[in-house]
Amino acid sequence: MRTLAAVTLVLAIACTDAAEAASKKRPRLKAFASCTQLVDYARAGAARTQGGVGVTGRAAPMPVDAVTTPPLPVQTAGPIPPSVAAPVSAEDGAGGRAELPDFSGTNVQEVGVDEPDIVKTDGRRVFTVTDRTLRVIDVASGTVTGTLALDGYGHTLLLRGDRLLTIAAKGTGMGPMPRPVAPDFTPVADATIVTELDVANAPKVLRTMEVPGRFVDARQNGGVARLVIDSVPQPVEDPEAAGVRAFLGRTVLKSNLSGRTFRRDLAPCKAVARPRQFSGLNVLAILTVDLDRGMYSLDRDGVMAGAQVVYGSDRSLYVASHRYVRALETGGAVPEGMQTEIHRFDISDPKRTIYRASGAVPGFILNHYALSEHEGKLRVATTEEPSWRAADSHSSVTVLEQRGHRLVRIGSVSGLGKDEQIYAVRFMGDQGYVVTFRQIDPLYTLDLRDPTAPKVVGELKIPGYSAYLHPVGEGRLLGVGREGPTVQASLFDVSNPAAPQRLAVLAFGPGATPVEHEPHAFLYWPKTNLAVIPLAMYGEQPFTGAAGVKVGAGTLGVLGHVKHETPERGQVAIQRSFVIGARLYTLSYLGLLSSNLADLSGVRYTAF
Repeated sequence: MRTLAAVTLVLAIACTDAAEAASKKRPRLKAFASCTQLVDYARAGAARTQGGVGVTGRAAPMPVDAVTTPPLPVQTAGPIPPSVAAPVSAEDGAGGRAELPDFSGTNVQEVGVDEPDIVKTDGRRVFTVTDRTLRVIDVASGTVTGTLALDGYGHTLLLRGDRLLTIAAKGTGMGPMPRPVAPDFTPVADATIVTELDVANAPKVLRTMEVPGRFVDARQNGGVARLVIDSVPQPVEDPEAAGVRAFLGRTVLKSNLSGRTFRRDLAPCKAVARPRQFSGLNVLAILTVDLDRGMYSLDRDGVMAGAQVVYGSDRSLYVASHRYVRALETGGAVPEGMQTEIHRFDISDPKRTIYRASGAVPGFILNHYALSEHEGKLRVATTEEPSWRAADSHSSVTVLEQRGHRLVRIGSVSGLGKDEQIYAVRFMGDQGYVVTFRQIDPLYTLDLRDPTAPKVVGELKIPGYSAYLHPVGEGRLLGVGREGPTVQASLFDVSNPAAPQRLAVLAFGPGATPVEHEPHAFLYWPKTNLAVIPLAMYGEQPFTGAAGVKVGAGTLGVLGHVKHETPERGQVAIQRSFVIGARLYTLSYLGLLSSNLADLSGVRYTAF
């Protein structure tokens, strides 16, 4: 199996160069000598911390089966609006395969680094999973050309040509919740199901792999996808007799091509390492999949540290976690000086994922937008206290540089938002933008040209906050957030970092938008300066759907609204939107609606 260079399962951090490791006086990680030593260390750490499975914190995304049909509401709405029931136009059904139109992909943080999402498209086909069923929609005809039932829940997708990867959870169905350790050392078990499909014609399963552990996130660079798994140890009575399979579990790969099933220990005990300080029992895993060649398992190593935030650039994969503290599960007081550990993996070799260095930053990370690699250096925005302790807290931006096996702090700026929490971060080249909030919204602009001396150069205080920031042209940012119960979009001019201004604000009314916690729900199409924001509004004029926002040089205006509605279920939430050619496509569990990009009038509705 080690000759099949297709998939690398790296269950943590392994030294890649003996000389480099020997030159390091204090290695960040220490390998276990035996299974007995590994289990004894885990038990001692769990007893000392009154738990020890690890924590997920607010930084870990909740896996949501976002396109699952909910129960019928008690009251029904009116008839389907004309925009949904509109007939197919002639030009919409012509062409499509001869020449691919321009299309938008998933809203990602870094250009060229794809992220898993509930829908993918290549411009001629749309792939999505609703009610645990993969659906393939032909763009030209607007018809569902293939379906396939899938195991698991909370499916997300990655696409490469005619190879589709689906990632799903299997287990308790509770998501990434804190899992205390019972006295007999039996934490709750979860698993991740990775399915490789051929979608050249009717979708068919090529291989499936079940991995013990919770899926955290993934990044795709070209044909290589790297999935980060947070694995939880299993009950064990005699570790030396049972081997590591009883403690860390086993991977099970089933191939429909050969008809064979491969079961392997997750990792040998001697291949598992640990940080100097106990960081919980969870084992960080990276599953590297070559989508051009297929799915197999090669290298197996591990580190006993959890995974909460995943960030990827064109050359690196960073995984952030914090050491285990019981208060992070209970919501109690955390000790002073809490830090977030960050591990860097080199992904420049498409066949390998190589651990390079580890470091730490003070406080807690909001999400992956709080990390950014630029010219070989990592910028990280953190808040000193957890989310439930805004008082006496402040935020900072730290710059890390790799030196040997360490990520060393070379510069920082602190004091951002006293008694406030970070709500949004965006790094763009030599500039950084941080939003903190408690009662007002300070938008800080940062000069990062000198990584050893980052500094705040501007500050704008306005009511409310922005939870997501998106570049919409040279020197402009669009913020999506709220002021009190009102959802709003704000247009900022940051061309002069020393004097940021808010040019326009567009208030939608009381309600909510998933963009606040899920950036994949946001769309910006720069060719027509159109932003699409899903909304769920209540009050005198309730509305569930999406608003198309026209972004001008200094103005914001509503181009139109899109909604999915049936007499039985009324208006339902729109999960995603994307552009193909001259059409805007919106997705809900009901189906896929195409609308004219110019005015959002309905063109075709594909029901699921």
